[in-house]
Amino acid sequence: MVKAGSELRIDGGGKPLWLVLELTYKCPLKCPWCSNPLDFAEITDELTTEEWKKVLREARELGTIQLGFSGGEPMVRKDLEELVAEAVKLGFYTNLITSGMGLTKERLSELKRVGLQQIQLSFQHSDPQINDAMVGAPSFDAKMSAAEEIKAQGFPVVLNVPISRYNIEDADGLIALAEKLGFEYVEFANVQYYNWALLNRAELLPTREQLETAEARIIQHRERLGKDMTIYFVVPDYFDGRPKACMNGWGTIHFTIAPDGKALPCQEARVIEGLEFPNVRDHALEWIWKHSPTFMKYRGNSWMKEPCVSCDEKETDFGGCRCQAFLLTGDAANTDPACSKSKHFHIIQSAIAAAETRQPPRMPLVMRTKGAVSHKLKEPVGTSRI
Repeated sequence: MVKAGSELRIDGGGKPLWLVLELTYKCPLKCPWCSNPLDFAEITDELTTEEWKKVLREARELGTIQLGFSGGEPMVRKDLEELVAEAVKLGFYTNLITSGMGLTKERLSELKRVGLQQIQLSFQHSDPQINDAMVGAPSFDAKMSAAEEIKAQGFPVVLNVPISRYNIEDADGLIALAEKLGFEYVEFANVQYYNWALLNRAELLPTREQLETAEARIIQHRERLGKDMTIYFVVPDYFDGRPKACMNGWGTIHFTIAPDGKALPCQEARVIEGLEFPNVRDHALEWIWKHSPTFMKYRGNSWMKEPCVSCDEKETDFGGCRCQAFLLTGDAANTDPACSKSKHFHIIQSAIAAAETRQPPRMPLVMRTKGAVSHKLKEPVGTSRI
């Protein structure tokens, strides 16, 4: 299988090249693999329009160039078009990451007018009923309408498919759907196991055979379609034996601003207990990026333990994902358990073994809804939780 980690080293020269604005955690869908926090419903004090504009100005001054508007569902924010217009004026490359819910012809026209440059639209399955069951809400028809209008208005678009056990065997159907819609890009992004996805890992994780079969089919479609469509297939790092180079290293090229203004080195960083994430309401982005203890915490390699300290790959994979290390071992400074050199690698192996022996899924998933879980996962998630 294709290596899960990023082989491309991006050196931002100390600048945060890539910024994600999580405008809101509100969303009409209930995806059980959502990356939003388990307590998302408790985070209600969203930044105002003017506060988001201040973030944009300060990020651009720091040298940020790539900007993603995300959520939840960013279309929930009525000021999205105003924020896109501000970002375009400042010189950002703008990307909307959406489920398509609320993406009407009128709003698309306004986004086009103010200069939005790309859209990532998610689908879960080519079968409408399965798609809707996976997200816990009627959505397929709305997604199709949005997709057709996106193409009609001439946006570059990526069909984004979060892959799990529930849809990994639908590669042919999803590529056929992309062809029908005239999409130039498709990304099969295997679910990464944090937050809601980790809570549902026992049901979502596919088998190695399923991954290999899906990848083989996608390779065949690549050969058939040639330059007409670019198809990405991102394998989960569970199956690689080496961790992914998460965000090209902690606090190196990327940061996320959460709806309540907390600045995060990655979208999942809130899961790490004991860190105090600085808020853009209290600090300038320049200080947060260059001096805040949280962004400095795992930057570089001085924090590393063995086997990372002695590993000749530490400048390539940076010890893997700090969030995954914390969630699966209880210590964010540990080697990512996805690495075969980690003393906790058995946790990953056990999860894979359980996937190999599990019966076909029957949708016993914990959907992303308010009150679905009463507390955050406090204990490390190991074999006992599979």
